[in-house]
Amino acid sequence: MSRPEEISPPEIFYGDVEATKYTANTRVKSIQAQMTRRALELLALPEDEAAFVLDIGCGSGLSGELLDEEGHVWVGVDIAPSMLEVALEREVEGDLFLHDIGQGFGFRPGTFDGAISISVIQWLLNADSSSHSPPQRLNRFFTTLHSALKNPSRAIFQFYPSSDDQVQMIVSAAQRAGFGGGLVVDYPNSKKARKMYLCLMVGQQEIPKALNGDEIDVDNDQKLGLEKRREEIRNERRRRKDASTSKKGKRSNKKVEDVKEWVMKKKELYRTRGKEGVPRDSKYTARKRKTYF
Repeated sequence: MSRPEEISPPEIFYGDVEATKYTANTRVKSIQAQMTRRALELLALPEDEAAFVLDIGCGSGLSGELLDEEGHVWVGVDIAPSMLEVALEREVEGDLFLHDIGQGFGFRPGTFDGAISISVIQWLLNADSSSHSPPQRLNRFFTTLHSALKNPSRAIFQFYPSSDDQVQMIVSAAQRAGFGGGLVVDYPNSKKARKMYLCLMVGQQEIPKALNGDEIDVDNDQKLGLEKRREEIRNERRRRKDASTSKKGKRSNKKVEDVKEWVMKKKELYRTRGKEGVPRDSKYTARKRKTYF
């Protein structure tokens, strides 16, 4: 199954239907809540006072509800209008902004006590238009985020990289922006329970411990275990390639046509509703997006 970020940009993929379906799915809500609670645990906010938190890629406000439960005040940003519309319908408590995080933030320095992000940052590695450069977008994102956070504070990112090269690209961009910290991989030996969190820090702090595992220092490639993970990924790719080679030729053309038809229908629906910023149709419409690594 293709990863969502390889199908279309987030503002297209999470249209009206997908945004509603995502929010109503009980399994998605359960997983989102579990990862958000873990992110808040890693964020280590003071327990005796309300914090001002930035929710990056807030979607329909599922993570924001948990911030509310913990007594925090939050601001959410997301690039998908349909997701934010669902959040408004659900009457979430946070302030919502329609914003492309790859363009960086315009908040005043030292605005937030912390930031969280669930299943979002890997989208920045896609070149969704000819003007998109993933390295530049990552640099703007982390540089402006670092400025918007207080000292000391943390930013916690749960994400799904497709390779260790993507991990290193993200980590390097965060380091150049001035962040310290490291990767925290929970249950590293479990395929089902394994979750990866990037724990970034403003100011000198210790990296928190992983669940059933150890923290991984971003300053040391050997500790990151890149070679071991690269080999595991290469082996997994070989296995999948061997298993799917005989089937791929029969279904590839149909899959491309179905995806293009779906994207064209969504774009036409957005135009009918008068939404701005809908990309023009071209020969590149619905083609698989170029990814780095």
